[in-house]
Amino acid sequence: MTYRVIKPRNLTATVQLPASKSLSNRALLLNALSHASLSQLSNVSDCDDTTVMMEALTLPPIINIKAAGTAMRFLTAYLSIGSGIHTITGTERMCHRPIKVLVDALQQLGAQIEYLGENGFPPLKITGRQLQGGELTLTGDVSSQYISALLMIAPMLQKGLTLRLTGEIISRPYIDMTLAMMGEHGAKAQWTDERTIVVHPVPYRSIPYMIESDWSAASYWYEIVLLSDNEQETATLKGLFPNSLQGDSKVCELFQELSVQSLFLAQGTDEPKTTLIRRGAKPKRVEWDLTRTPDLAQTLIVTCALAGIPFVARGLQSLRIKETDRVYALATELAKLGVRLTVKGDSVIEWEGPELQPAGEIPYLKPMPGTAIDTYEDHRMAMAFAPAALVLGCIDINNPEVVSKSYPRFWEDLKAVGFNIETLKG
Repeated sequence: MTYRVIKPRNLTATVQLPASKSLSNRALLLNALSHASLSQLSNVSDCDDTTVMMEALTLPPIINIKAAGTAMRFLTAYLSIGSGIHTITGTERMCHRPIKVLVDALQQLGAQIEYLGENGFPPLKITGRQLQGGELTLTGDVSSQYISALLMIAPMLQKGLTLRLTGEIISRPYIDMTLAMMGEHGAKAQWTDERTIVVHPVPYRSIPYMIESDWSAASYWYEIVLLSDNEQETATLKGLFPNSLQGDSKVCELFQELSVQSLFLAQGTDEPKTTLIRRGAKPKRVEWDLTRTPDLAQTLIVTCALAGIPFVARGLQSLRIKETDRVYALATELAKLGVRLTVKGDSVIEWEGPELQPAGEIPYLKPMPGTAIDTYEDHRMAMAFAPAALVLGCIDINNPEVVSKSYPRFWEDLKAVGFNIETLKG
């Protein structure tokens, strides 16, 4: 299926954002480890990844987590300390996403895990058992989901866990999010120095927990406000908290640099609102280190390319092992629009900006007739490129249904604020 997203005549947006996928999946696992009822959780995300997580926690013998990377990592750890024998698998892409670092760490703690296919990749056969715990050393540049998975089961280990991280620690805000939520559920876990986390064998307690809206989902509305023709257009987003556990709340600072301001209203109420508005001129050039916020990379890179803002984005090493190779996907799809990125190694993407055009020449954005953006089974590719309609007039998006992974109502929300969306085939 292909959607054609057509630019709205006017843009007036008030949006109820989806609940955070990151918070939801952690809350579900902590709820299970607390032996609590699901009724203790409110505003749980309805995205694919969270639905898969909820189903998996009913513990069928064979668990198919589809494309949910968070669920694969979290459940591998959870099943290792449970009872019974389970097989966990996923999509073809999931079965080519590495998990050896996590499996090795769990096996060091005594877990019984077997590879059923290629060594280092799902599917896995896991026989649950009591684990002793102790000390582990991991390189800090692995996915933070490996680290979070180990931390969340650590209070259930007989000796707890001392985790030492070496090298560069990427996506640290996600680790901090995990530790904060563990603490709210009664765990005794903290950084004891810049590279060491100690978790004591103190069990969780059951608590009511409300999940806030998703800052990652908010990023696409920041992009929409920036790319709108009318500098007076605004978007009001519901359910965001400025002092959020979510590392992607950094988006408000990053887009402030691009000229989009965030006005936080009605704080302290049950329904906070954030209004986005353009103020000031766009920068001539930006440089970012996105090591701590890699999930914002696609939004920021596509936004700058469409707005004509030269940039350097560093710290992108984890993008190679996401739902797709996001570095390759960004370079390939922006090239379809006439934007040639420079990729340096695994962690840097640069763009020098539009070349100077002789008078009367067409703009640097030159999509070929029939151009459609491929999404690579990656929700963030679809959502980052959809706002291109504001610049190009319209944009075609292949396999648009992938947004259900994190933001199931994305297309409905675009329609509600004035975008026209046509189905071309399917």
